Amino acid sequence: MSDIIRRDPRAEWIARNRLHPLHAAMQPEQHSWMGPNGIIRKNVHGMGFIGPNGIKRIDRSGAQQGGATKRTAAVQVQLPLHQVPAPAFYINVVPDMVGGRLSSHDRDLLGLARQLAGSDGAVLAVVFGEHKESAFDTAGVDRLLVLDGREFDGYSPEQRVHGLRAVDNQFSPRHWLLPDSRSGGGELGRRFAASLKERPATRVWQIKGSECIGRAGAGREDLARALPRLILAAVECADPVSDTRHEVLPLELSTALARSLPRIEDLGAVAVDPGAIPMAEAEFIFSGGNGVKDWELFHQTAAALGATEGASRVAVDDGFMARDRQVGASGIWVTARVYVAVGISGAIQHLQGIGACDKVVAINLDPGCDMIKRADLSVIGDSGEILRALIAAVQAHRNGAKRDAA
Repeated sequence: MSDIIRRDPRAEWIARNRLHPLHAAMQPEQHSWMGPNGIIRKNVHGMGFIGPNGIKRIDRSGAQQGGATKRTAAVQVQLPLHQVPAPAFYINVVPDMVGGRLSSHDRDLLGLARQLAGSDGAVLAVVFGEHKESAFDTAGVDRLLVLDGREFDGYSPEQRVHGLRAVDNQFSPRHWLLPDSRSGGGELGRRFAASLKERPATRVWQIKGSECIGRAGAGREDLARALPRLILAAVECADPVSDTRHEVLPLELSTALARSLPRIEDLGAVAVDPGAIPMAEAEFIFSGGNGVKDWELFHQTAAALGATEGASRVAVDDGFMARDRQVGASGIWVTARVYVAVGISGAIQHLQGIGACDKVVAINLDPGCDMIKRADLSVIGDSGEILRALIAAVQAHRNGAKRDAA
């Protein structure tokens, strides 16, 4: 697996975008060029490298010079730090945090909160329970409040509303923002609004000054109304934060939350066969295309990962997968959190069908295909070898977890 080539699509996008503030930093330094008279010119001051003692050295072999100028996936982009020492007000955001991480919907919501906060306000993210997110700083979070406790585990809307009421009493935010989603934000926002006795703005996709615009009439009409204190925002309500870093200073409640007896009992998650999940509702899709030569190995990998199987139109037309497994504009539009494309070149119809997916992983032999350009993570190599290595890695991880449990 060490020979697999990995790319950083975000660094490559910054290098192509001339309007990005870090565009110049991502460009390789030019050491030689052809002058107007055809003679090759060299920049002698740009050649070489800085040694451990701070003295510039020139490597005649060219090894150090090439390594210093080549952009790789390990390039770290340092964004400017945005600080709010004394916030004039707070914009509170309650992300869904599905799987303990920020989703694309959550990042859009934080981008909208950043617009409402301006330069004087601070974005306060309220997170329930333990999380795995390590990129709150680049998502636009100035302050972070974690409400931890067993009462917030699982499905606990009453306890969460109780916690949000305590946060509201202490910080008195100017606005509350929640995602209008099926992952919990839509229900929690409406319960919280009923507790505050306020009328929220739902399915909001744009804010202009003191007015917000939301979807109505089954999504066929727009409804404009005055900007309320509680906003339930739709997907792509704003551009996510991408040009600044933020402090993510931790905050705590000044008073302990009072224990209350819940009226709803969570009996836990119910095991569901991944193959029985409709494609439009699946969160993890393992999709195969024309580049898959061993379909039995493909099915084994999908079963080992616990993923829902999908396919490109070519694979469906060739009879390897059923018609209801076809992904794309001519098949089913999917909104998976993770979409793995194995041997799919990336026709425009297929790329349209996965446009709303959060993370896309591409496994392909062709480093220049459109699916590789779309993917967040690309693995260049033979799909059969990669799938066998993936199955072995999953089995090793599960065996290790069983030993630890024993």
